[in-house]
Amino acid sequence: MVVSMTGFGRSKLDSDLHTITVEMKSVNHRFHECYIRLPRQLMKLEDKIKKQVSELIKRGKVDIFITITGDGLVHRNLHIDWKLIRDYYQLVHEVKENFSLSGEVELNQLLSREEFITIEETEEENEELEQLVLQAVILASRELKEMRMKEGNALKEDFLAHLTHFEEKVAELNSCAPRVVTQYREKLRKKMMEYSDGTVDETRLLNEVAIMADKSDITEELTRLSSHVHYFHSTLSMSEPIGRKLDFMIQEMNREVNTIGSKANDSNITALVVELKSTLEKLREQVQNVE
Repeated sequence: MVVSMTGFGRSKLDSDLHTITVEMKSVNHRFHECYIRLPRQLMKLEDKIKKQVSELIKRGKVDIFITITGDGLVHRNLHIDWKLIRDYYQLVHEVKENFSLSGEVELNQLLSREEFITIEETEEENEELEQLVLQAVILASRELKEMRMKEGNALKEDFLAHLTHFEEKVAELNSCAPRVVTQYREKLRKKMMEYSDGTVDETRLLNEVAIMADKSDITEELTRLSSHVHYFHSTLSMSEPIGRKLDFMIQEMNREVNTIGSKANDSNITALVVELKSTLEKLREQVQNVE
């Protein structure tokens, strides 16, 4: 099965006190990486969230955004430092007396100073909220997975179209290869006749043709190419992640095509090699997006 590494998923769940929204987006990556942004009070859920996501998303970089609105995440207490206020108030009066100053300490002067009044937050255990968050993550993960599968189906169709074109060019190579030896024999025969009295040393001719045929023989490369294409087709139907396997197959196919190109001494074969390499490059670009 072809599954894309790019996609988006979203879920939203409500309870009596909270509204949880989870958004996920994934992009290409060599491995599986998960980045989570959620309220600090729920950071302890990070490992559980990553485990849930990894059960559905096997490869790619996944960004997860979790927002929670409502009450009950933290309990806030007002803390007043009465001793500090008394000391401050006493200090003001001493300064006034020592320097014969006028004026009074206003209430807003005390209430506006952060060192006198602070708000302390304590996290509250809320198992129901935690379960709701995990449930929302599962729903968003499923939507993300579904989108990646839909895009993967489109990728598969593209793969099949390129593979069909690739196979057609390989078939043309199979047809061209035997003609190369025949054409070389005729060209060599004509040259030998031009530089002699019209006679041909058949033994020498056969030896030269045999050497050329051995050097330019691409039968093994064509056989391996056909095998690689067959395996590529079968890999597209595997249920496991196949991106790395396809990438490896592209490398192997490219190796065989390069070898054929280095052996080519025929313009038709050279043109077909260029077509094959162009098709492989298109396949390689698409493979980079497969899970």
